[in-house]
Amino acid sequence: MIPVALALELKQAGLLWRTTMHDFFAIPDRGLDDRVYVLADMMAYTDLVQGWPVVAFHGTAEWALDYIFTTEVIWLPTEEQLREALAGALERAGDEAALELRRVAGGYRCAIGIGGERLAFDEATASEAYGRALLHLLTQPGHDVT
Repeated sequence: MIPVALALELKQAGLLWRTTMHDFFAIPDRGLDDRVYVLADMMAYTDLVQGWPVVAFHGTAEWALDYIFTTEVIWLPTEEQLREALAGALERAGDEAALELRRVAGGYRCAIGIGGERLAFDEATASEAYGRALLHLLTQPGHDVT
């Protein structure tokens, strides 16, 4: 799982969360920063409140939070979700875009090739390497990752 800080950077850069069952998320700035939540049938689910998407909770025993807007939480995408978002963005960029992940000393290297340029992102985990590459694309003008 990627760190909350990287997930927040991705969110701020424009990565959209299309909620699906079993997605992971964090709730920042409410004394819950070190906890990870999962969308599931029983505890948390997505709903609309006054036309806005929210994460709603089924009577949790720990604290009383009926719902929270998805804009207030931070999605923690899985390795697979990050890889799919990155591959989709590279595919839309065309121009012989390439994606490669390799194990290297100290972690993983995600290499992307786009527009004749090859970039490498070395991180401790494969998820973080994909996340850094995706963040790079999100912050480049003209690249669509949605």
